[in-house]
Amino acid sequence: MTDVDDDERKGVGEAFRELVNMTPAELENWLASDQSHSAGQHQSGGESTGHASGRRIVEILRAKKGDLSDDDYRHMRKVVGYIRRHLAQRPPGDVRDTRWRHSLMNWGHDPLA
Repeated sequence: MTDVDDDERKGVGEAFRELVNMTPAELENWLASDQSHSAGQHQSGGESTGHASGRRIVEILRAKKGDLSDDDYRHMRKVVGYIRRHLAQRPPGDVRDTRWRHSLMNWGHDPLA
């Protein structure tokens, strides 16, 4: 994969910080819940893609900006894309206890925050 240039790092970093609205501690607590484990698409009965992404997001949030790799920025870009797509698919009504919200929370975004 190609390197991520400085302009892209800046843009992706800003969008990531805007959309990921859960703190590392909030996200870790959420990822430990049964609701988190049951949300999202599971590969062969294992961990869901979103749950694995949430663990990676915690690492990124805790890292110093200068320590982030191109791979971290590519993951941040993936997170931004996922959150934007799923926000556009908001179901009608109260979303407090929906798989839609739970899936977004696995990716670090609580739409009710």
